[in-house]
Amino acid sequence: MTGAADTHTVTNQAPPLVDRNLFEANAPLREAAEWAGAGAIAPRARALGDALAGADAARWADEAHRYPPVLRTHDRYGNRVDEVDFHPSWHRFMRLAVEHGAHAMPWAEPGPGAHAGRAVLLSLLAQTEPGHCCPISMTYAAVPALRASPALAAEWEPLITAPEYDPGLRPPQEKAGVLVGMAMTEKQGGSDVRANTTAATPSADGTYTLRGHKWFCSAPMNDAFLVLAQAPGGLSCFLLPRVLPDGTRNAIRLQRLKDKLGNRSNASAEIELHDAVAHLVGEEGRGVATIIEMVNHTRLDCVIATAAGMRQSTAEAVWHAAHRSAFGAALIDQPLMTQVLADLCVESEAATATMMRLAAAYDDPGQAAFRRLATAVAKYWVCKRGPGHAAEALECLGGNGYVEEAPLARRYREQPLLSIWEGSGNVICLDVLRALATAPEAAEAFLAEVAPAAEADARLGAHLKGLKSRLKDAEPAGARRLTEDLGLALQASLLIRHSPAEVADAFCATRLGPDRGLNYGAGQRKSAAAIVARHLPA
Repeated sequence: MTGAADTHTVTNQAPPLVDRNLFEANAPLREAAEWAGAGAIAPRARALGDALAGADAARWADEAHRYPPVLRTHDRYGNRVDEVDFHPSWHRFMRLAVEHGAHAMPWAEPGPGAHAGRAVLLSLLAQTEPGHCCPISMTYAAVPALRASPALAAEWEPLITAPEYDPGLRPPQEKAGVLVGMAMTEKQGGSDVRANTTAATPSADGTYTLRGHKWFCSAPMNDAFLVLAQAPGGLSCFLLPRVLPDGTRNAIRLQRLKDKLGNRSNASAEIELHDAVAHLVGEEGRGVATIIEMVNHTRLDCVIATAAGMRQSTAEAVWHAAHRSAFGAALIDQPLMTQVLADLCVESEAATATMMRLAAAYDDPGQAAFRRLATAVAKYWVCKRGPGHAAEALECLGGNGYVEEAPLARRYREQPLLSIWEGSGNVICLDVLRALATAPEAAEAFLAEVAPAAEADARLGAHLKGLKSRLKDAEPAGARRLTEDLGLALQASLLIRHSPAEVADAFCATRLGPDRGLNYGAGQRKSAAAIVARHLPA
């Protein structure tokens, strides 16, 4: 007879997914780092993966979201201070990211595989706590835009690339390192940045004063921001410092922090500029052309962060199913669950391969044409797949996944951001059409990337044949279908070339072939168990 005390014994619950090195336990990422030319990042990735694997890091991630940033507009005496206070756990992640070089490694340590190696590091960080990756990403992406003004770059780049996290509002020249944010969006324009109404007035000393309202300012405690404003010569790009050289606060007023669906550890502010001092970056009237360098690099990071989220979702789902029993067997061995898990694994591996191939293209100036189209395609397709993937993974945990103690609730809220940030779906698809129209060599480079793998798989070959015919008649109403087909072609080709045969076959069968289904697990693969075993954190 069972004693009363036995009813309170906790059984059939998965243990915490900790003490598994995030890099070592991720075979697709380790393999992709090698073929993407970033094998040298392995020691640094192991060190970071170990730091992020423990129970402490999991607790920090929970705390950073459970205690979100708080805005202080004034001090106790009524003076404007416009500061944002973060939980200590936020600062722990920021310090880890900066000290490991995720904010600037390709600029601080240029060389073969630098962008791809940084992609590995950012992926590990984003798996654990994605919110802090926003200021890390913008700091990384600001450097190529700043280089449009060599004098500004010479002044700021050494501070941007320094491996020192030095929070607090002080003059940049007094800090060991600085971070950079972005403020483009305005309430009347949204993605239509040319509707910008912020005014930039030249000053006698060569600076400008900015007056206007920014609807979204990412990471308002960063040391400077790239912004767009209307100068006499047209829409222009500016570097807007938070603190001026004499120690006074620049006239940047934080009106409120956005109460966001997800990304809650990170502060996003609505700001007003009251004749704030700024420096022109590039030429007047060339604002979009200048800041697009920053945008393209942050779009790359959207792909990286989405792939990282898919890896976290997949690992949590597979780990839970391996340790949970139902109806007389472990969940991972229940045939229908095995199919669902395998499909989640395939999607995650395809996203990982895409992020690494795209990052590698940023390491080679000769791949500029491929990078131009592939960045937009991957930003649309991979990031679009993120929310549904998170939802399915959460469902694998059932009610356990729906509570805030489990990280998948945070992940579910996070994934939609990456599809919205730096251009939501339609904006990105129109950019794909723009690339095809203005840079025909981009389509040629993209097809040249995919074509060799199409010879090895008839399903990709048939898909590519239809894709080529649609490329001839690309028009706005069909831009989503076209971009989706481009994304599927790239992912299939990467898996055929670099992943185990069962993974590539499962992808082509369920995404390109007649065995496709609308939901995860709809296609039946005999290799499902092997695919799941490959992705189980070991």
